[in-house]
Amino acid sequence: MSTCDFLVLGGGIIGVNVARELKRAYPDAKVVVLEKEDGCGRHTSGRNSGVLHAGFYYTADSLKARFTKEGNRALTEFCDHHGIPINKCGKLVVAKDEAELKTMDELIARGKANGIELQSITAAEAREIEPLVATHERGLFSPTTSSVDPMQVLAKMQEDALAEGVEFRFSTRYLGFKNGQVLTSGGPVEAGYTVNAAGLYADSIARDFGFSQDYSIVPFKGIYLTSSRKPGFLRTNIYPVPNLKNPFLGVHFTVTVSGMVKIGPTAIPAFWREHYEGLGNFELGECMEVLVNQMRLLTGSTFDFAALSMEEFKKYSKRHLLNLASTMVTDMDPTQFDKWGKPGLRAQLINIKKKCLEMDFILEADKRSLHVLNAVSPGFTCSIPFSKFVCEEVIKNLG
Repeated sequence: MSTCDFLVLGGGIIGVNVARELKRAYPDAKVVVLEKEDGCGRHTSGRNSGVLHAGFYYTADSLKARFTKEGNRALTEFCDHHGIPINKCGKLVVAKDEAELKTMDELIARGKANGIELQSITAAEAREIEPLVATHERGLFSPTTSSVDPMQVLAKMQEDALAEGVEFRFSTRYLGFKNGQVLTSGGPVEAGYTVNAAGLYADSIARDFGFSQDYSIVPFKGIYLTSSRKPGFLRTNIYPVPNLKNPFLGVHFTVTVSGMVKIGPTAIPAFWREHYEGLGNFELGECMEVLVNQMRLLTGSTFDFAALSMEEFKKYSKRHLLNLASTMVTDMDPTQFDKWGKPGLRAQLINIKKKCLEMDFILEADKRSLHVLNAVSPGFTCSIPFSKFVCEEVIKNLG
């Protein structure tokens, strides 16, 4: 049996940064990151859009609002300091009709409340920023939105963590928690304190510790269409006005760090936790659990899960996805968006009792463990300040 002072479950961007913060707070402590894959960021953290969000989507009372602005700044500084490429191209939010202008006004109000730089502009001014953009009457421009390669960012964070004395145990699976010990495929571990940052599996692990009684993860699949067109044909990211009743931002154009453009992502209900393609990684138990939760949402959720699901499943069609995107630009050759990109999965937490999607970050903890149950988008953007917050919560719990 091995021992450590702090055991972090999950080698995504939250797990890596929590481990670094714990090592800074307790320099003499043994901090171990347990990761079932052969490296960091093999799932949600390494498969996200790479967009560093500005922070104007979220209500001022939320943890997302609290950490997005600071996280954007911190990750931008991290990339600049380490010479990691970053595309500081900004973002345009566009409206398709008069009805969406009211929601646009709400975004302006949220941006102001959160202290975010956000410009309300005319359609003509939007075309000065991006000549191909199409919007009804006016738009919003976010100059601090940018894009990075998530795996480049994670690789450097992992490198820094190793240099700081954090230990990584790769290809080692969490198997359970019994008699105060974390059971793993590499043998039992006795940890002074355990932090669960396991993303898609955070809820099931938390239940082993007596938490997540009212919550469960329902995965949503995000897929993109990538363009074979010469990089740079769009200058900036282009997003639709979102439906603020759910946590998804809608199909949009992302300009990657290389200048390549992709359309997406979807938010298609997945049927098991690592349901990327076909029957890969199929787990019958997970599938049954996810289906039960989806049925709960179908029979009385606080939002129309049935309508959302039907609309999202349509996005498996390239033609449908392209039609949605085409309303935001004046010139798009659909034949040049010809390849599906690497799919990702959103570890979306639902409240089982309330039958709703949780919109904000959620933690549960006691004196022996802390569980990051919901750290969905903009979790990547928020990772540095949010991880500091998690570390502060651990320190409080240790008393």
